[in-house]
Amino acid sequence: MRFYRGLSPIKAMTFDLDDTLYDNHPVIRNLERELRAWLVARFPELDRFEATDWMAFKRKAINSHPDLKHDVTKAREKQLSLVFQSIGVAEEEIAEAVSDTMHQVYLLRNEFEVPDSSIETLKQLSKTIPLVAITNGNVDLEKIGIAKYFLLVLKAGPNGKAKPSKDLFQKASDFLDIDPEHILHVGDHLISDVSGAKRAGFQAAWFNDKPRTLTTAAKPSVLPDVEISYIPHLLKLI
Repeated sequence: MRFYRGLSPIKAMTFDLDDTLYDNHPVIRNLERELRAWLVARFPELDRFEATDWMAFKRKAINSHPDLKHDVTKAREKQLSLVFQSIGVAEEEIAEAVSDTMHQVYLLRNEFEVPDSSIETLKQLSKTIPLVAITNGNVDLEKIGIAKYFLLVLKAGPNGKAKPSKDLFQKASDFLDIDPEHILHVGDHLISDVSGAKRAGFQAAWFNDKPRTLTTAAKPSVLPDVEISYIPHLLKLI
């Protein structure tokens, strides 16, 4: 644990989810691989599509609807709609094709286990202080078994603009009715989590379990208050 400045008393914590409480990269890799196989089995024309083609449709979706950058679910829905249009799926069948595909996405998205170390930390913290989840993603906390530790879950899109916007941080502070300077946000991303939290007046804990430093990871405009490499270290701050 490394401190960059003194911490004010912590009366609540907010948590990023993906790549903080669990490693999200293998989850997404598996999702994309399994989803592609599922789609090709139903639409053989998609077999010729490479990862770059899918990314191109995602960019097209967001370029035509910039607000989609704040909502990963709606962005994927629009991407799928464009893909199905491109292979000649009948207009009246596209909505059903998108819905069926998104159902598969939800199944695959939540097909993993949160590490015991994260679960135990959340369990212990939630006995002492209120916890709120703040995510730019769309994981289902009920399905991955950690919803019971959070008083509130805020997701970019349905609940406001994506981090590093102040939207979700301010909603968390308002809900908790706690001054931001007494809330510690925990996250792995120096821009979305650390800079976003600090701009909202929160304290920030940078979760860094990789062989990187502040200077090699990015060029942060704001320093975190504390850096941790292991989620259970948060228990030492209470």
